[in-house]
Amino acid sequence: MSVELWYWPDIPGRGEFVRLFCEAGEIDYADMAREQSADALVEHMHGLQGMRPFAPPYIVDGEVVVGQTALILQYLSDKEGLGSGEMETDLQLLQLQMDIADFVEEVHSVHHPIASELYYADQMEAAFDRAQNFRANRIPKYLIHFDNAIAANGGPFSLGQQFSHVDTSLFQVMEGLDYMFPNYMKQMQGSWPHLEGLQGAVPEIEGLADYLASERRLEFNEDGIFRHYEELDEA
Repeated sequence: MSVELWYWPDIPGRGEFVRLFCEAGEIDYADMAREQSADALVEHMHGLQGMRPFAPPYIVDGEVVVGQTALILQYLSDKEGLGSGEMETDLQLLQLQMDIADFVEEVHSVHHPIASELYYADQMEAAFDRAQNFRANRIPKYLIHFDNAIAANGGPFSLGQQFSHVDTSLFQVMEGLDYMFPNYMKQMQGSWPHLEGLQGAVPEIEGLADYLASERRLEFNEDGIFRHYEELDEA
């Protein structure tokens, strides 16, 4: 039986981190809201009982319901035998995945620094200031951290020659930053060589290339997390 993935149907967002790992790991899943609708997602989520997920993405695997991107990926990795097989190392991978989640939240706060409920146009001045600090301080701090993690096992992946959920997620981060800040990322090319190597290696994972070339791979857009606003990029 397929794992059910529930996420908004029209944006890559956090759901794309789950999709990429499923495609790379050849995990059978159904993208429920894309097959049905956003309304079906809302109805399904509110129909869950008990300690239900706060927000998408979440998965349903039989009687198991798991929310939070990092936990979803860890659960699928354990279930499918796609981790290292060692608890200490798998916890370090989960730690990195949670670091990625923290970074993704900071990415979103660049264009929505005051409130998620406000439009970008209502907070442009604050977003401009946030983007300057994000480019100067936050991107380098996080990407150096991730680059060092990939280097620890010699690359090209976090476990060396074996890919993990961390690698597909870091691929999405790098692709998203290239979309969001094309001028800045071009200027900084070569600063994070192991991440750049990973960005080239992940699309070569068997099973993933077809997905990346297909219409199922949603393009980045200005409704998602990684958004390109020219005024927030560095000339």
